[in-house]
Amino acid sequence: MLWLKALHVVFVVTWFAGLFYLPRLFVYHAGAADPAGIERFILMEQRLLALMTIGGLLALAFGMAMIAASPEYLHAPWLQLKLLLVALVILYHVWCYRLAAAFALHRPTHSARWFRWFNEVPSLLLVAIVILAVVKPALRGL
Repeated sequence: MLWLKALHVVFVVTWFAGLFYLPRLFVYHAGAADPAGIERFILMEQRLLALMTIGGLLALAFGMAMIAASPEYLHAPWLQLKLLLVALVILYHVWCYRLAAAFALHRPTHSARWFRWFNEVPSLLLVAIVILAVVKPALRGL
């Protein structure tokens, strides 16, 4: 179980590194004006998306393996809430994919300022998820 947990943490770090950096690339991309710079951002976004998707899939796989190894944890309210937040992270990842696809078509959907705010979402989710996973608070009513 400790090997599963260690590998889960490694790939969560990989996934979140991408989730932190990709929206920052969107900030710069939204403000770019030169064609060469825009094409460079598109390439960087596509490559980063591929790497962070691999990290995310492996994080999810090792997380599911831990649950399969100890299914009794599914009754713990802290884990139920954590899994809900992980679902939000997955939705955020999909949203990033769609935003990158719009940029690749030269159709940015938001301003650089909007992307600055968008960039904060994974930080909030990560703080909540780590607190739930480490502290395992006794939550009632879930």
